[in-house]
Amino acid sequence: MSRKKITVVGAGHVGAHTALWIALKELGDVVLLDIVEGVPQGKSLDLMEASPIEGFDSLVVGTNDYKATANSDVVIITAGIPRKPGMSRSDLIATNVGILKNVVEGVVKHSPNAHLLIVTNPLDVMVYAAWKHSGLAPKKIMGLSGALDGGRLRAFIAMELGVSMEDVHAMVIGGHADEMVPLKRYSTVSGIPITQLLPPEKIDAIMGRTKKAGGEIVALLKTGSAYCAPSAAIAEMCEAIIRDKKRVIPCAAYCDGQYGVKGMFIGVPVVIGAGGAERIIEIELDAGEKKAFEDSVKAVKGLIDELKF
Repeated sequence: MSRKKITVVGAGHVGAHTALWIALKELGDVVLLDIVEGVPQGKSLDLMEASPIEGFDSLVVGTNDYKATANSDVVIITAGIPRKPGMSRSDLIATNVGILKNVVEGVVKHSPNAHLLIVTNPLDVMVYAAWKHSGLAPKKIMGLSGALDGGRLRAFIAMELGVSMEDVHAMVIGGHADEMVPLKRYSTVSGIPITQLLPPEKIDAIMGRTKKAGGEIVALLKTGSAYCAPSAAIAEMCEAIIRDKKRVIPCAAYCDGQYGVKGMFIGVPVVIGAGGAERIIEIELDAGEKKAFEDSVKAVKGLIDELKF
């Protein structure tokens, strides 16, 4: 049986670390693509030289040519520019949609059956743009949102309680921005609701920190943004597809009436398997959660409406 093939577009910190997690998990062979000559080749060679030390047999190759990505099973897109000082959100969207369009067209030309996983920000808009430019079925396209945001929330809960990360589960829905909706009612430690383990003010502080988690890291690094957790989260989604695990992971998926949302991608709990976003799970939301989710949808829709398709 031949190995699966996974392409990672963008060989920056997020892309290179994504290739590392995928190789370590031996999900398949990895192609690292970037427009800068030498960078994907150098980083992939570095990863190959780590393989005998860590004992993984995934092959990692670097390229500047989309032909090398042909027949990929999963393509992870991290390419794009971060928001720079003085740049408006609209400027960032216009630039990254342009980059994404070129990437998606190059990818789909050589891998028409691939699943696309999007990391590029602003996330929810980019997933929508990838769908529009790819012509792929919506269930074959997902974006990194709740997989990362939920991971951050779980980390903060475990750190606060001094318990194993493995026993903490949490759910974050909505857009991958300040309007995201962490759901404390659905956050548990071995099935125990966190409302029984932490006082309300501590829970509120953790929920607030989750919303600002990306910004917290940017402020500390000063010259970049997070890459360890985002790459781990997108590799987890990739694993769910490659190994048909049917994992329930919140991510940006296409809603066709679920949660009252139609025709757009937003963070919701999704069963991820070989079919991509196989099923959206609709959970019960109370009035406050519903209002927060609707506000988040509205914010994303406002950005999508600015795009001209």
